[in-house]
Formats: sequence, C-alpha cells, structure tokens
Amino acid sequence: MEHDDKIYIAGHTGLVGAAILRKLRAEGFANLVTRTHADLDLTRQAAVEGFFERELPEYVFLAAAKVGGILANDTYPAEFIGRNLMMQTNIIHAAQRTGAEKLLFLGSSCIYPRLAPQPMREEYLLTGELEPTNEWYAVAKIAGIKMCQAYRKQYGFDAISCMPTNLYGPGDNFDLESSHVLPALIRKFHEAKEAGREEVVIWGTGGPLREFLHVDDLADACLFLMERYSSPVIINIGMGRDISIAELAELIRDVVGFTGRLTFDASKPDGTPRKLLDVSRLTSLGWQPKIALREGIEQTYAWYVEQVAGGNRSI
Repeated sequence: MEHDDKIYIAGHTGLVGAAILRKLRAEGFANLVTRTHADLDLTRQAAVEGFFERELPEYVFLAAAKVGGILANDTYPAEFIGRNLMMQTNIIHAAQRTGAEKLLFLGSSCIYPRLAPQPMREEYLLTGELEPTNEWYAVAKIAGIKMCQAYRKQYGFDAISCMPTNLYGPGDNFDLESSHVLPALIRKFHEAKEAGREEVVIWGTGGPLREFLHVDDLADACLFLMERYSSPVIINIGMGRDISIAELAELIRDVVGFTGRLTFDASKPDGTPRKLLDVSRLTSLGWQPKIALREGIEQTYAWYVEQVAGGNRSI
C-alpha cells in the first residue's frame, strides 16, 4: 500500500478497528475512511453499496463484527449469526464490485473445532464439531472465510482471511455481561479492591487454557499481512503460547493489587478446554509479537482506570 491510497477501516470504533486505525496513522497512511454506525449501518446492503460507490476505497480492513463472551453468545445467538453474516457479506461483495485492490477479513480462533489438536493449525478448520457456547459467531466467521475464498476463485478478488487469537487492550469492552474473560477479570478485581471485598468469584474451574494477544500486536500483524500476504489459505495470528484461566486470574490480581481470595464457580461453563494457535505460517513470513502479556495487562489496566473507572468513557 502507498501512503496516499484510500483505505477503509470497517468497525473503526471497536477494539480491533481502533487499533488498526492507530497503526495506520502511526505509519503515515493519511487517506483513511471511517464511518460510525450512525453514519452507515453495515447490515443494510443498499447503504453499504452506496458508500462503496461514492468512496471507492482501494484497500479494506474488515474489522466490523458483533463480538462477546460466553454469556453474550448464549443470550443473543440470532444477533451473533445474523448481524455478522449481513455485515461481512455486504462489505466483501461491495468491495469486489467497486474494484477494491485488496480486502483483509478478520475471523477468530473460535472457528476451529472444539476438540481440535493443539496447537491449532489452519488446516484443522471444519474437521470437527464447533464449541456450542460460540457456534453462532463461529459459523458466521467461517462463512466470511468461504466468501473471501469464493470471490478470489471466481472473480480474482484479492481477499485474505486472518484468524486472531483472544484479544485484549485499550478500548476493550469491560461490561460483565458481554465482555471476554480478560477485561472482565480486570473490572472484577478493580471493583473488589475499591470496595474492600475479600473475594472474587470467577466462572468455571480455572482449568481451560487460553492464548492472549495485545490488540496493537494484532494491528501490526494485519498491516504486515495486507502488504505481504496473498493467498486463499487462512492464516493464524497469535502469541504461540497459552496460560490457564487460573494463572491469568492470579496475574491480573497481582497487576490490579487485589489482596483477597479467588473462588472458582465450577457450575458455570468453561467453554473450549484449550485454544492455542499454531502461528508457524505467520512467523515463517517474518512477523513476531512484541508485547508481553504482563506488560499488555498493565497497559490495559491503566487505560481502564483512566477511561472507564475514572468516568471518562462508558463501559
């Protein structure tokens, strides 16, 4: 990409889109196009097609998505499958139809089978049953991958799909009903510390293993792939190592400074037993993550204290 190329970041107000926008600006890309949901409803096909016909972006980062944790997926299955299918279908189709040079589609590590061998390689996609607690979101993301591959095969459209692991960082969602585990734990420990409580209860057994990548590392990888990767084969983005939920909770407790005890509620679902990505395809291209987990949690907690707990931003 040249620095004056027109680049559209779909979903720029979300965790991932905001990080991609920050990265592009930092690297000197100036012709950036964004729209809020109030300006452009991505679930409306006519609105999306009209936007692409007017703006004619040359490159598209498709980071718009409805995302959430186990509780949100279980509570709003129709929204997770419906909204994601509509948004990604409209954008991929309009981008190809209006002559975009390239599109990067952001999937998720939750697309892989629940009991896939670990670490999960890209070729494990569709080799087993999905995790029931997030199948609605996963099915939508798999459809997006297949749409990118189909548009490449039939139209020669340079659409690539990357599969990030669990993400966190500044701008994350800290709502306890819809957030992922890491930001939820930050909020729980902070509020318990501020209230002087002696206990924090955590869903599940604490045994599942998860991999976490700072969102700024993801943005760096997305720019790297947009400029260097062109293939119908999906590509994983992650740290290449994982940590148990219990270990994560201890780490966050230490960063936050909560001195009470942890209690694990085994009556709540654990989700997938382990989710670790094989990132050898990406690292073989020359990319490596830069932000260690503790450093990233410290950055995220500082942002939370200033922007959310301090009242500068809604949860």
